[in-house]
Amino acid sequence: MGQLINRFFPDTLRLAWLNLRRNQRRSLLSILIIAITIFALTSIGGFGLYTYDSLEQSTARDVGHVIISTPGYFEKEEEMPLANGLDHTQSLINRVMALDYVRGVQPSIDFTGLISNGNKSTIYVGRGVNDREFDMKGPFLDVREGKTLSNLRSPRYDAAEPEVMLGTDLANNLNVTIGDWVTLLATTTDGALNAFDFKVRGIYSTGIPELDKRQLYIHIDTAQELLNSQKISTISVFLFELAQTELAQQDIAALLANHAQSLQFTPWHERAFFYQNVKSLYDRIFGIIGAIMAMVVFVSLYNTMIMSVTERTREIGTLSALGCYPNEIIGGFIREAGLLAIIGSIIGALLAGLLTLFLTVADIQMPPPPGMTEGYPLTIYFSIELAIVASTGVMLICLIAAFFSARKGVNTPIIEALIHV
Repeated sequence: MGQLINRFFPDTLRLAWLNLRRNQRRSLLSILIIAITIFALTSIGGFGLYTYDSLEQSTARDVGHVIISTPGYFEKEEEMPLANGLDHTQSLINRVMALDYVRGVQPSIDFTGLISNGNKSTIYVGRGVNDREFDMKGPFLDVREGKTLSNLRSPRYDAAEPEVMLGTDLANNLNVTIGDWVTLLATTTDGALNAFDFKVRGIYSTGIPELDKRQLYIHIDTAQELLNSQKISTISVFLFELAQTELAQQDIAALLANHAQSLQFTPWHERAFFYQNVKSLYDRIFGIIGAIMAMVVFVSLYNTMIMSVTERTREIGTLSALGCYPNEIIGGFIREAGLLAIIGSIIGALLAGLLTLFLTVADIQMPPPPGMTEGYPLTIYFSIELAIVASTGVMLICLIAAFFSARKGVNTPIIEALIHV
């Protein structure tokens, strides 16, 4: 047992531990500062990781992991509806669906126009989808009343009553509810005006007020009839794993290289403007917080080591007089600082892990982000890699602080050190 202790805890570490215990209050304060730093960096970073992952998943679930469109579709305006749309898409969809890692393929049509309840009209932003859209994307809409769009092939679907889903604010603005009828007016692909009557099937909220004021969903087949075209706007490819996006983009591009129409394949992150802005903002915030924490740790440890060196100046002089090299004396102080960093880092990481476990059982709600109407549960991820990186950074800061403070002590002449009071 003694050999085992000597192997893992050599005399130099035991000596460093005993030196730290000389002033337990000061050592405990230093450990506490390091632990709080690691806890703060790991927790804040864990919240950032959760935010990034949530935004990645929600964006990919909303727009698709890979979006197929005509070249430049997202950069140029259409003079007429579906002027830049995709044609003859069924064979394209079938070929993409044959890939093993593809979970689903959803075509959609984007269009605009006027919606009226008979007495009042307003602008809408419409989206034509099929009924599988809502199962594929998961709970991306909060259906407040009614249901999502019916299956067109269901025997219970009545073709004489085409369905529409309205955003909450749009429905309130028109003063309509489930079962009421509204009229959609849109411009067809040849420039004419067309109008269809729709029965309100559901009322939903996206959590974004600007969308809830304008957005609505109808069946993609009905949208094609309304616009008098068989084209679609884009095709969204949904994968089983987010990490497969780059591989899928390359494989789909190779698979459809000989398609009659020129195609563009856009990964989800190029359409995730909100995700990119939030990530850029959080990266800057976390960088500033990390820099402030680093300064606090450096100043605290430097002050602690300076006080320790000052108190042990006569001891340093004695060791120098006995023939100890300056590097050996400095190494002793560096080991003490490293020990403080290790103990504080372990405590801080454990506290961050306990906070993560606590938040999994506690229902703590965050306020709605800017531009949103609904909050979300506070959650953080505990990342071993993040804890190791933070601990390594703090360790490096502690060692630097110990080196500069100890070097000042060993540079004191032996005579002055021995008579230091």
